[in-house]
Amino acid sequence: MQFSWKRNLIVLWVGVFFCSTAYSISIPFIPLFLNNELGVDNHLEAWSGIAFGITFLASALIAPYWGSLADKYGRKPMLIRSGFSLAALYFITYFIHDPYLFLLLRIFQGLLAGYVPAAIAMVATNTPEDKTGYALGIMATSGATGGIVGPLVGGIISHMIGNRESFIFSGFVVLVAALIATFFAHEKTFNRSAHRSSVKEDLKHALENRTFMSLLVMAGLATFSVMILEPLLTVYVLQLGADKNDASLQSGIVFSAVGIATLIAAPQWGKIGSRIGFSKVLFIGLLGGGIGNCLQFFVGHFIEFGALRFLYGLFFAGVYPSVNAMIVKVTESSFRGRAFSLNQSATQFATMLGPVIGGVLGGVIPIRWVFVINGVMLFTAAILLRRQHMEDRLHAPEG
Repeated sequence: MQFSWKRNLIVLWVGVFFCSTAYSISIPFIPLFLNNELGVDNHLEAWSGIAFGITFLASALIAPYWGSLADKYGRKPMLIRSGFSLAALYFITYFIHDPYLFLLLRIFQGLLAGYVPAAIAMVATNTPEDKTGYALGIMATSGATGGIVGPLVGGIISHMIGNRESFIFSGFVVLVAALIATFFAHEKTFNRSAHRSSVKEDLKHALENRTFMSLLVMAGLATFSVMILEPLLTVYVLQLGADKNDASLQSGIVFSAVGIATLIAAPQWGKIGSRIGFSKVLFIGLLGGGIGNCLQFFVGHFIEFGALRFLYGLFFAGVYPSVNAMIVKVTESSFRGRAFSLNQSATQFATMLGPVIGGVLGGVIPIRWVFVINGVMLFTAAILLRRQHMEDRLHAPEG
């Protein structure tokens, strides 16, 4: 069969969608699982933050090793390895009754992860160069869509069959992703003897591009801003008066509100950015995100909270498309695949750091003040972006 990069893109999009959905299914009820099923009563916010963040810490530490194996044996074996091992870990979680063993399983989930990075790398290396930016943009919507559907499905499933049983459901979902990779994903033969730059060389090249490094900081900051709230939203929904028996469902709806807003607004921000400039859209997104976070300090009911999260999402939806479009503009085509890989590394590190800091902050100060800190951080980023005159640098020749 003749290789079709479009068919491969669709297959990998579906695989990443299922994998991202499986992960995010558990997001709304991890604090409830720790509390109701594993008996964690003290420092629940800190436990929740560690349970979120420790997976990404393990993943960040092991990623170079899996990347090396992917270069040696191909990306498809990494998809298969990650998919089946993650499915097994979700099934095992069903039998866990000790919080420390739960944390150990979360570590192994990080150590054996890699489906999404391998899929993105497979798209980047098996797509015609002039279509790479388009294909990577399409792949970004896959993870985002899974992140929207997952919490909502997780809230419904945990409400209907229980928090513990939801891990079995997640296992079957990620098993679908593994089977998709096994039978439908294809990888063109690549030259294993060709020169490949080291991580050190890539970092050196990236550091020479100040605009690109600024965008990596913005991408990491945006992700940190989202993830610092991940372990706190369910607890905050409870504090706002949600019934404990329905908290997983209501939290799932609140989690999905931002994602739904993103799907609605992100394409529009992309069109607006093409007309007025992506740095202006990024500024609006950061500013709107800052205002939206600060306003969440004042909510008094979880329905108000969900509505405000949706409005906040309409503005913050402009951040990621702008950053991705600007990365394409400031990097030469020969470096673009690695540029998006470095962008992913920045967001993964932020994904690891955010929940840990959020969990700790939620344990020492009222959660509503974390929204204020988050808002001020985004305000500061917007001001710094404005002072850098990013739009002028975007039109400078590629270096």
